[in-house]
This record gives sequence, C-alpha cells and structure tokens, in this order.
Amino acid sequence: MDHVDGHSHGPPAPRLLPWLSSDGKPCYLITGHDGGYLSRLADDLEAVQLATGTDVLGLARKVLQDPASPCTEIRYAGLRLAECLTDALRVAESRGSRLPAPDLEVGEGARRRGTHNARSGLWS
Repeated sequence: MDHVDGHSHGPPAPRLLPWLSSDGKPCYLITGHDGGYLSRLADDLEAVQLATGTDVLGLARKVLQDPASPCTEIRYAGLRLAECLTDALRVAESRGSRLPAPDLEVGEGARRRGTHNARSGLWS
C-alpha cells in the first residue's frame, strides 16, 4: 500500500461486521474508503450494542450487589453480561483492525520495544 500524507491508498481490509451469519459465522464487508449503506448500518448497530452493554451492566450490578437476589436472576444477569461482552469484543476487534498501523522507529528503540502480537495485544 502506498502512503501519502499518512493516508492509505490501497484497498481497505475487510471489516468485521457486528452480526453473525445465519450459521453463526463472522460476517465481513469489503467496501470503498467512503463506506456505504452497510457500513453506516454496522456503525449504528455497534453504537446500539455498546449502549445496551452499558444498560445491562448497570442492571446486573444491582442484582449482583443484592445478597437476596435469587439464583435465577443472577444467572440471567450473567448470561446477558456474557452476550454484551461478546458484542463489545467483536466491536473492539472490528475497530482495532481498522486502525492504521503505527509507524515504528527503526533502530535501537524499536529493538528494545520488541514486537507486538496484534491477536493477544501483548509485546514480546
């Protein structure tokens, strides 16, 4: 990819969408740099998913902090939290994969920093 003025001019990488296919597999979108209808729909759904996660977290905290909460309510809260976390992680993966790669310095400083594993988020 050519970089001029910090902008990539090659084809964009496929975007991980915030929904799954009918058989439970990840969906990807290949689009131009300007996006399109499906990109805007995905952006809107990501915003809804993150807002829902915030709401569910607030409600779950009330259930989890109440020592008198029945086990069924605690289980229900845990299941909803797991669903929201799954959505939030998919949004984070999708957005993270669309970030431009950082320009690493070549030389002593870069060697000291090591290499970054994008999958785990760890430096080695």
